[in-house]
Amino acid sequence: MLPWLYWNSAPETAPALRRAGIERFFAPAKSADAWRTQPGLEVKPISDEALRGRIQLTPPGVNFRVNVASGTSAPWIDANGWRFRRAPGKPFRSEVPAGKAALAAAEAFAYDADALFSIQPADLDAFGDLLRLLRSIPQRNLPELADFGFIDDGSENAGEILNLLTRRNLLYRIVRAPDPRLRLNLPATADDPHLFAAKVREQLSDQQRSLRVYGSEVVLCRLTGNSEVTRVHVLNYGRNRLEGVRLRVRGSFAHAKVYSTEEDKPLADWAVADGFTEFSIPRLAAYAVIDLTK
Repeated sequence: MLPWLYWNSAPETAPALRRAGIERFFAPAKSADAWRTQPGLEVKPISDEALRGRIQLTPPGVNFRVNVASGTSAPWIDANGWRFRRAPGKPFRSEVPAGKAALAAAEAFAYDADALFSIQPADLDAFGDLLRLLRSIPQRNLPELADFGFIDDGSENAGEILNLLTRRNLLYRIVRAPDPRLRLNLPATADDPHLFAAKVREQLSDQQRSLRVYGSEVVLCRLTGNSEVTRVHVLNYGRNRLEGVRLRVRGSFAHAKVYSTEEDKPLADWAVADGFTEFSIPRLAAYAVIDLTK
């Protein structure tokens, strides 16, 4: 699902939207009629009440500070993947600070979320570039791939556990009852969320996880797929482009198609062994999609 722009500015800004390649957006209901005089733009009205009724997201990004809760120096990632998973089909919104528009839109697309973003005027081009990339990616209705089930009781503690599992690239599926198709099914507990995530990683074992990321602590992935294709959504929450991010994905694959805003560079250091495929992404901006086939 493509993300939407919420644009609370006058119709005089239409040329800037066109230059950015943004052809559709939501506008406040009171100004929608004025926007309809602008040719080539699809404008949808939204009331203040409907806007407030959407679930508020946290602006995505990373804080390089000591994690007080766990006593480590690992970067603290603000990500919304767990929110999207916890409320599938629900509408979301976010006021995105400068420099985060592309990442925010990519994150929503990666989780197929109905999301509406208010962005800074300086980020129009970045938002438009990201939309062009998303339109080029073939639509595939692929189920989420997971290593274990998490029985969510709806509590705040369970929400923090989901947050940490997502940030550590531990692939879960939210279930209401144990799913016999999954290796593990774990209920929410009163454990410290950091301790819970560590126990999950130990039970899964790193060698058997369906996806691992090497060389970066600010890259989060979502894995979907079926018998024909495995799709890896790769999100860079850091402030800069990354080089040489390496992934390990379950499955023996021979081919890859990469969708990215970066220059067309093939994946590097391809290796297949023991039922897993490893490769490196030469350059990673905010987002890339990799379709793997046999």
